[in-house]
Amino acid sequence: MSEVGLFDFEERCSQLNLLGNPLERLNDAIEWESFRSILSKIHEKPRKDNSGRKPYDCVLMFKVLILQSLYNLSDDQMEYHTRDRISFMQFLGLKLDDIVPDSKTIWLFREQLTELNLIKTLFSRFDDFLSRQGYTAKAGSIVDASIVEVPVQRNSREDNKQIKQGQLPPSFTDNPNKMRQKDTDARWIKKHNRNYFGYKNHINVDVKYKMIRKYEVTAANVHDSQEAKELLDNKNSNKDVYGDSAYRSDEISRHIEKKGFRDCIHRKGYRGNKLDERSIKANTKKSRIRARVEHSFGRISQFGRKMIRCVGKVRACAKIGLRNLLYNMDRYVRLAV
Repeated sequence: MSEVGLFDFEERCSQLNLLGNPLERLNDAIEWESFRSILSKIHEKPRKDNSGRKPYDCVLMFKVLILQSLYNLSDDQMEYHTRDRISFMQFLGLKLDDIVPDSKTIWLFREQLTELNLIKTLFSRFDDFLSRQGYTAKAGSIVDASIVEVPVQRNSREDNKQIKQGQLPPSFTDNPNKMRQKDTDARWIKKHNRNYFGYKNHINVDVKYKMIRKYEVTAANVHDSQEAKELLDNKNSNKDVYGDSAYRSDEISRHIEKKGFRDCIHRKGYRGNKLDERSIKANTKKSRIRARVEHSFGRISQFGRKMIRCVGKVRACAKIGLRNLLYNMDRYVRLAV
């Protein structure tokens, strides 16, 4: 058995890259240092003294979260795979003898990003990068929403009744350990005769490049149309706004027109007032464009199977926001590389 050489690790990385390592393409395409000024806010809190291990580099930890979102890994799984997989170490710039961030460090960094509300700021920074690369929003906007499930809560009927009324059940408040495990923000919704528990990812995708330009996160029971006004993108060079019939209402139509956009939302038929043939043909034409947003949701679902594991809306917003950012990074790599 031959001894391990000084350059064996680099040789193995080169072999992986020759075989088409997807993480290498992602790593090379993204300007990771452009996020440092935002991420460094996490370390702005003054240290009591200089004893103890210094914090991990903020860009390194951000890349850990991107990897975690890409492969839908828990914090413990992320630590294990970082130690185990050469492609992960290469992506993060780690060597075999480097100290790997453990699961508690990963959790803490994500919590700090969440508490400082930096996810949308990071998302906007990457959108600015896309614009500089020539991928500005064009050809109109598509608005839609997708359900993101979280683990189902096993509560009593009385507890659920109080949660729906916006109250915290005494059984939660009397037991802090129990309270930490209870998601009182997620809600149930029924779709296609199936019940889902969780949140909704409301997005605006530009027609030209299928990049997510704006997003909002709500409980699953919030109707798609309630976030339509927040999703309008003034930066899109084309003012056409596409959406399925769930977004059709006189209020939304008036708002779209008032803001200078063009209403391309599907027409809706009603009992006793069905759509005429002209409206049906118009909907069919719009569907060819509106379907592009389904491609985006399809790719996002490949990252995490439409499931996240966290408690509370604040953490859900962070995880869903990271997925949306990852999708734009992934989309940029596919278009540019």
